[in-house]
Amino acid sequence: MQSGCFACDVVLEADDSETVADLFIAHAAEAHEWDYPEEALRNYARNYSEANARVSEQTERLESIGGITVERVTEQRVDDWLHLFDHTGFAGNPDWASCYCREQHEPPSDDMPERLWSDNRAAMAERLRKGATEGYLAYVDGEVAGWVNASKTSDYAVLKLLDPEGPEPEAIVGVSCFVIAPPYRRHGVAAALLDRVIADAPSRGASWVEAYPHNEPENGDGGHFRGPRLMYDARGFEPLKERDNDTVVRLPLA
Repeated sequence: MQSGCFACDVVLEADDSETVADLFIAHAAEAHEWDYPEEALRNYARNYSEANARVSEQTERLESIGGITVERVTEQRVDDWLHLFDHTGFAGNPDWASCYCREQHEPPSDDMPERLWSDNRAAMAERLRKGATEGYLAYVDGEVAGWVNASKTSDYAVLKLLDPEGPEPEAIVGVSCFVIAPPYRRHGVAAALLDRVIADAPSRGASWVEAYPHNEPENGDGGHFRGPRLMYDARGFEPLKERDNDTVVRLPLA
């Protein structure tokens, strides 16, 4: 197993994730002056090394794909969602494979800024089963191709505070995150997911759909995990608030 360092180019290798974590702590003490809790650093090394062992090696984009179908995540589809997050969604990007889309719902604490991926996995699977997190999966030829988190903003710990003078959070669907498996990127999967979110929102009691595209996305497909701004502009989303890193855009529904 191996883990990279998030602050330099060092790669640490060992037979198991606990030994990788020990090596990472030693490296941090020797090469960096950090004030992160030690257990959080250990979790980072464990998460990275264990992700390398479980994520798919399929990182090549397909030249063409079949038809896209989109399904709302129910309890019966949680296993499909787990397959995307466990194996295929973060192929080539193990550093992101521990998130499981939990942060917007339950942000990590200052005392533990990096949680174990297995804890995030269990917490989010339970939220999906209870309906505390809502979203959609895209399928291509029976394979899970992508996900969008499209919960009400009242179900996010962070996003419901963005517009205290605006609509009630229960009336807004917030598009917080897309995960598209590498073979299916740049084939319209995110657009198909967003269109389903918009189409379903009124039946879910929402009068607005809101999103948070980055102003200057990082290079690479992963940098567009909020969805590209052009995708929202093309569907009539209107800018509500420009912030340092992103812009809040909102679509009123008929």
